Amino acid sequence: MKFLLRLLVTAALVLLIANLLPGVHVASFATAVIVAIVLGLLNLFIKPILVILTLPVTFITLGLFLLVINAIIILLCTNIVGGFAVDSFWTALFFSIILSLLQSITYKILGDDK
Repeated sequence: MKFLLRLLVTAALVLLIANLLPGVHVASFATAVIVAIVLGLLNLFIKPILVILTLPVTFITLGLFLLVINAIIILLCTNIVGGFAVDSFWTALFFSIILSLLQSITYKILGDDK
Protein backbone atom coordinates (compact mmCIF):
# COMPACT_ATOMS: atom_id res chain seq x y z
CA MET A 1 0.00 0.00 0.00
CA LYS A 2 2.84 2.36 0.88
CA PHE A 3 4.49 1.63 -2.48
CA LEU A 4 1.27 2.36 -4.37
CA LEU A 5 0.80 5.65 -2.52
CA ARG A 6 4.38 6.73 -3.29
CA LEU A 7 3.93 5.74 -6.93
CA LEU A 8 0.72 7.75 -7.34
CA VAL A 9 2.17 10.78 -5.51
CA THR A 10 5.26 10.73 -7.72
CA ALA A 11 3.14 10.37 -10.86
CA ALA A 12 0.93 13.29 -9.82
CA LEU A 13 3.99 15.42 -9.07
CA VAL A 14 5.57 14.55 -12.43
CA LEU A 15 2.37 15.66 -14.16
CA LEU A 16 2.19 18.84 -12.06
CA ILE A 17 5.80 19.79 -12.76
CA ALA A 18 5.33 19.07 -16.48
CA ASN A 19 2.46 21.56 -16.52
CA LEU A 20 4.44 24.22 -14.67
CA LEU A 21 7.98 23.84 -16.01
CA PRO A 22 8.53 24.70 -19.67
CA GLY A 23 10.56 22.06 -21.45
CA VAL A 24 9.03 19.05 -19.67
CA HIS A 25 6.37 17.14 -21.59
CA VAL A 26 4.21 14.27 -20.31
CA ALA A 27 1.54 12.82 -22.59
CA SER A 28 -0.91 11.57 -19.94
CA PHE A 29 -1.34 10.43 -16.36
CA ALA A 30 -0.65 6.86 -17.47
CA THR A 31 2.67 8.05 -18.89
CA ALA A 32 3.38 9.82 -15.59
CA VAL A 33 2.78 6.54 -13.73
CA ILE A 34 5.21 4.77 -16.06
CA VAL A 35 7.73 7.59 -15.51
CA ALA A 36 7.36 7.13 -11.74
CA ILE A 37 7.99 3.39 -12.05
CA VAL A 38 11.00 3.83 -14.34
CA LEU A 39 12.47 6.56 -12.12
CA GLY A 40 12.12 4.24 -9.14
CA LEU A 41 13.87 1.42 -10.97
CA LEU A 42 16.65 3.67 -12.27
CA ASN A 43 17.19 5.09 -8.79
CA LEU A 44 17.30 1.57 -7.40
CA PHE A 45 19.70 -0.01 -9.91
CA ILE A 46 21.60 2.65 -11.90
CA LYS A 47 22.00 5.54 -9.47
CA PRO A 48 24.13 3.61 -6.92
CA ILE A 49 26.55 2.64 -9.70
CA LEU A 50 26.80 6.25 -10.89
CA VAL A 51 27.33 7.47 -7.32
CA ILE A 52 30.19 5.02 -6.76
CA LEU A 53 31.83 5.84 -10.10
CA THR A 54 31.67 9.58 -9.41
CA LEU A 55 32.56 9.47 -5.71
CA PRO A 56 35.73 11.60 -6.00
CA VAL A 57 33.89 14.33 -7.90
CA THR A 58 31.03 14.17 -5.40
CA PHE A 59 33.46 14.66 -2.51
CA ILE A 60 35.20 17.57 -4.23
CA THR A 61 31.88 19.31 -4.93
CA LEU A 62 30.61 18.57 -1.40
CA GLY A 63 27.76 16.45 -2.74
CA LEU A 64 26.48 18.90 -5.33
CA PHE A 65 27.42 16.49 -8.12
CA LEU A 66 24.55 14.28 -6.92
CA LEU A 67 22.24 16.84 -8.54
CA VAL A 68 23.96 16.14 -11.86
CA ILE A 69 23.46 12.41 -11.32
CA ASN A 70 19.75 13.02 -10.69
CA ALA A 71 19.53 14.99 -13.95
CA ILE A 72 21.26 12.12 -15.79
CA ILE A 73 18.69 9.70 -14.34
CA ILE A 74 15.88 11.96 -15.63
CA LEU A 75 17.48 12.06 -19.09
CA LEU A 76 17.81 8.25 -19.08
CA CYS A 77 14.12 8.06 -18.23
CA THR A 78 13.24 10.21 -21.25
CA ASN A 79 15.03 7.70 -23.47
CA ILE A 80 13.11 4.78 -21.96
CA VAL A 81 9.57 6.17 -21.64
CA GLY A 82 7.72 7.25 -24.74
CA GLY A 83 5.51 10.26 -24.14
CA PHE A 84 7.94 11.77 -21.62
CA ALA A 85 10.39 14.37 -22.86
CA VAL A 86 12.76 16.88 -21.29
CA ASP A 87 14.23 19.49 -23.62
CA SER A 88 17.70 19.95 -22.10
CA PHE A 89 20.10 18.97 -19.35
CA TRP A 90 19.30 22.16 -17.40
CA THR A 91 15.59 21.45 -17.58
CA ALA A 92 16.25 17.92 -16.31
CA LEU A 93 18.31 19.39 -13.46
CA PHE A 94 15.52 21.80 -12.45
CA PHE A 95 12.94 19.03 -12.85
CA SER A 96 14.86 16.69 -10.54
CA ILE A 97 15.38 19.40 -7.90
CA ILE A 98 11.71 20.40 -7.92
CA LEU A 99 10.55 16.76 -7.89
CA SER A 100 12.79 15.93 -4.93
CA LEU A 101 11.61 18.94 -2.94
CA LEU A 102 7.93 18.32 -3.65
CA GLN A 103 8.26 14.61 -2.84
CA SER A 104 9.88 15.42 0.49
CA ILE A 105 7.15 17.91 1.39
CA THR A 106 4.32 15.64 0.25
CA TYR A 107 5.65 12.54 2.02
CA LYS A 108 6.13 14.58 5.20
CA ILE A 109 2.52 15.82 5.03
CA LEU A 110 1.21 12.30 4.37
CA GLY A 111 3.37 10.87 7.14
CA ASP A 112 5.06 8.59 4.62
CA ASP A 113 8.60 9.94 4.92
CA LYS A 114 11.52 7.52 5.18
